[in-house]
Amino acid sequence: MKTARKVTGVKRGYTIQAVVRAVSIINAFQSTSEVLDLRVVAARVGLHKATTFRLLETLVETHLLERAGKQGYRCCVQPARTKRYRIGYGSQSSLLPFTATVSDSLVVAANAANIDLLVLSNGLSPRVALQNADTFVTEKVDLVIDSQINIGVAAQIAVKFSEARIPFIALDIPHPGAIYFGADNYKAGRMAGRHLARWATKNWKSGPEQIILLGVDAAGPLLNARLTGVIDGINEVSSFGHNTPTHHYDTKGGQFEATLDIVRRHIRRKKPERALIGAVNDSTALAALQAFREAGIERSCAIAGQDGSLAARDEMRRSSSRLICSVAYFPETYGERIVRLALDVLKHKPVAPAIFVQHELLTPQNVDKVYPNDTWMKSSPERI
Repeated sequence: MKTARKVTGVKRGYTIQAVVRAVSIINAFQSTSEVLDLRVVAARVGLHKATTFRLLETLVETHLLERAGKQGYRCCVQPARTKRYRIGYGSQSSLLPFTATVSDSLVVAANAANIDLLVLSNGLSPRVALQNADTFVTEKVDLVIDSQINIGVAAQIAVKFSEARIPFIALDIPHPGAIYFGADNYKAGRMAGRHLARWATKNWKSGPEQIILLGVDAAGPLLNARLTGVIDGINEVSSFGHNTPTHHYDTKGGQFEATLDIVRRHIRRKKPERALIGAVNDSTALAALQAFREAGIERSCAIAGQDGSLAARDEMRRSSSRLICSVAYFPETYGERIVRLALDVLKHKPVAPAIFVQHELLTPQNVDKVYPNDTWMKSSPERI
């Protein structure tokens, strides 16, 4: 008696290739909310643009797809999935505006891609970050997106995921074996440092008499590379940086209240007259500004932040504010890019070991051009 064998990779005689191609077009959409243009669809299905266009228009005509704008298409049916991915996300802390914005965008993007997102808060704590890593392993998630700043436990977290064969993406702070997604910290710091130096040269005839650096030492040298960049940027366009006394402070995770207390004490001890301040994020930048403002010596400082947060943008819109710039990373766009990266990893597509986000220097002069909708967003009923 002969045993029938299943032969794979062979076209069956009754298969209609036009239908196969049409279904591949539908499956190119990850959800009914995703909008794709012709170029993206053609790349995902591996067909010529002309063939893809005819198939797209046929599916629009049969109401399986619909037009979205001038060049986009949206799927009207939920594509079948062999598996719904489950991804773990360890956020830093909702106390940090930047992290909160990243988390919001990631939740929205995961929902749109039909991904089950298990969200845990690391709470700026190395102990909690390790516990969360164990939870992700126990839950057998398909991939982890981890945002935790304590470099001291990075290797331990990496081993947990490696032994469990769980791929992971490290946000903001590189981890061994992880794909890095975040800022080019040194580059961002140099952008801020150059602007600080140019501002000081233009506004202070005698130059600064001190430089204050507000860092996060728990994150190690990689995050504080922003401050290294600040100093190098200052030295790049001026001569006063080499001989100016520099004061470095650890802000306990980059939090507002801790920084406010630190800068208050510095003002009492050092009585600054012309201080350039490079901050690791906007929370520390705004805390430093408040300390100088409380002391009645706001005009004795010039501050550069990092993140381009809404609070920093609002501050730069104030007349004569001494928050003179912030480097924007556009965290509101992180979610879609991270989910796309995660799906590429899970589908075993080649990915770069590090993905750097866009950086742009925000100043009082260009903040309304880069973020023209801030006023509308604040007045929207959904945000009240």
